[in-house]
Amino acid sequence: MAKVGIIGATGYTGIELLRLLKFHPRATVTRITSTSQQGEDISKVHPQFQKIYDLELEELDIDSIAGEVDIIFCALPHGLALEKVPEILQKGKRVIDLSADFRLKDPGDYSLWYDFKHPHEEYLQESIYGLPEFYRENIKGARLVANPGCYPTSILLALKPLIEENLIDTTSIIVDSKSGVSGAGRAARMPFHFTECTENFKAYRVAGHQHTAEIEQELKNLAGEDVVITFTPHLVPMIRGILSTLYANIKKGVGEKQVKEAFYNAYKKETFIRLIEDPDLPETKFVYGTNFCDIGFRVDRRTGRVVIISAIDNLVKGAAGQAVQNMNILFDWPEKTGLNQPVVYP
Repeated sequence: MAKVGIIGATGYTGIELLRLLKFHPRATVTRITSTSQQGEDISKVHPQFQKIYDLELEELDIDSIAGEVDIIFCALPHGLALEKVPEILQKGKRVIDLSADFRLKDPGDYSLWYDFKHPHEEYLQESIYGLPEFYRENIKGARLVANPGCYPTSILLALKPLIEENLIDTTSIIVDSKSGVSGAGRAARMPFHFTECTENFKAYRVAGHQHTAEIEQELKNLAGEDVVITFTPHLVPMIRGILSTLYANIKKGVGEKQVKEAFYNAYKKETFIRLIEDPDLPETKFVYGTNFCDIGFRVDRRTGRVVIISAIDNLVKGAAGQAVQNMNILFDWPEKTGLNQPVVYP
């Protein structure tokens, strides 16, 4: 039984890790930290864990935690993992970081998209981007796994087969994504108050969302050349879920048959990707609380475009579930271990 530590256990991602790992047959959470609620029992801070967890939130002491666990999930906000992750690695422990602090390979991208100069550029080259459907073999031997963002997960999985098979014009990609409010985190901020979000639907960070760098980095790796996309995220008045709708021009001679074959050849053996058949299409309700990514498509012969739709739970496949999937790979366990929960419905 692997012993697990969670740094930053009271945010939405940390809570979701606790939920998923409680029923993991090969891992148990033994140490949890909080920067603001040290000394409190997790069930006092989050009453849903009463009679489920008996764990006290601790002040972060990497020496102490690293000495007692086998792996650490770092669920700190962006910018706060920068110093903690290297300290964990220096203690000889593997770490799965759920922030964006080690996802980008070019340190200049942090200045451009996150407004800071990265202080540990050496770890950017070592980190493995933790999208199993892309980098499974690289993840197996990693010390540092940079867990992907939620928007990038929904977008990259939708585009991978078509780019690999050279079926679309990569200069024509447009992405329209809609996310539930939990994607903004648990901190109280005016735009995410109930009265601001409910009965409302809005775009934000148009032509400037920080996940653009991560998406384009990985698309470049797929295509073998620079890929520039138009990406517009939206906030939807629901708690969980991301629905991404993607548009791209198909190349001459490409039709529904080639597109369908590309998706099935790429994903027929993937545990957590479900291809949705016509006439159905992905919906966020059917991935709620699960680690699945549902993908469907339509070829629009009139316009010469393919329309791809993907759905994930932003807190599971978009964060904590994918992190557990990465842990399973690191320990050479079946990837679905601890991730067999069916959707909560309705």
